[in-house]
Amino acid sequence: MRARLLAGLALTAASAPAMAQGAPVVGPVVEQVVVVMRHGVRPPTKDPAMPAGFASQPWPAWPVAPGWLTPHGAQAVARLGSADGRAFRAQRLLPARGCPARGQVVVVADSDQRTIATAQAWTRSLAPGCALPIDHLAQDVEDPRFNGIAHGLAPYDPAAVDAAVAAAVGPGGLPAQDARMQPLTVRLNAILCGPARSDCGVDHKPTTIAPAVPGQKPKLAGTLDRASTAAQVLLLEYAEGKPAREVGWGRASAADVTALSAFHALEFALVARPRPVARANFAGLAPIVRQGLTGTAKVTMISGHDTNIANLAGLLDAHWQVPGFAADDPAPGGAFVIERLRGAGGARLVRVRYRAQTLDAIRTLAPRPPVSVAVPLPGCALPGQPTICPLDRFLALLG
Repeated sequence: MRARLLAGLALTAASAPAMAQGAPVVGPVVEQVVVVMRHGVRPPTKDPAMPAGFASQPWPAWPVAPGWLTPHGAQAVARLGSADGRAFRAQRLLPARGCPARGQVVVVADSDQRTIATAQAWTRSLAPGCALPIDHLAQDVEDPRFNGIAHGLAPYDPAAVDAAVAAAVGPGGLPAQDARMQPLTVRLNAILCGPARSDCGVDHKPTTIAPAVPGQKPKLAGTLDRASTAAQVLLLEYAEGKPAREVGWGRASAADVTALSAFHALEFALVARPRPVARANFAGLAPIVRQGLTGTAKVTMISGHDTNIANLAGLLDAHWQVPGFAADDPAPGGAFVIERLRGAGGARLVRVRYRAQTLDAIRTLAPRPPVSVAVPLPGCALPGQPTICPLDRFLALLG
């Protein structure tokens, strides 16, 4: 895994300067691209971030309403839009000057404020002054495309879901997962509670997952659920650029934030990546991806959530890592960039990258290019070319 990720980073580092300088495209030609992106930095979706009893002190204040994209988050997303715009112009997907033609760029956002605002920040910097349209429902009107299970957009077999989740949990069941994560749980409790350990922390109850029910996604409860929430809050505090005294009340280092993000990745590995879950929940977005790879648009962007990223990762059996985050943890603003290529003899191929800023780059708004990791595609890859798939095989993975 580590060698594979480092190879992807080395490939990106070697190719980025040529792309930035507008060098001629070498090898397969990129004809279309689909970007499936998580929204940018937001506060916790609830205030307070967690119920009483999990932390010994009040949680820090945020500059916007719970769950909204922050101004800092919008600035980080804008940097991504600028970088993506430069890349797409170098690939001749966007015009070198002026605005894209009508229909050349398609942008779809979920109806939460953070996803709409993320799409707005990205499009404004992708093509400044061009007022690209964004397809979204009215704010806070639920969009079935982003939550396929709840809206019955695809078959959802509870027995198959339970079996797939059990396989993801692995030998020893959830008690074994709790035990494996115990050292991180102890460290997380020390941050949450400080010296006041009594009746504080995330491990009041062992982890459980309720049996699957039609119309409902699997849901963790207990230790791992609370640990995932708390770890993500700490990560968002750090990414927002809050002073050190407000990141875990001054008790969480950058290394802690990175290590603890393994809880967030584990939650998705258990309840969002298993294929019966991923296929059903991504069913509303899969047609947008297909159209983006086979229709007339040159660039398609979907502004969604970490769950959508995890669902797509499950369908593709995709793995990645970006500095500052645990393996497979979806970064704020991070995205799968799915490229349709024209290969030798006109072959239609697909290549996937995971593109994100490092955690420190989000925190400091550093003006450096995002990281781009080549993603192996074991379910459809060509022999000897682990990151290249025939288009038809790739589309079949989407369900």
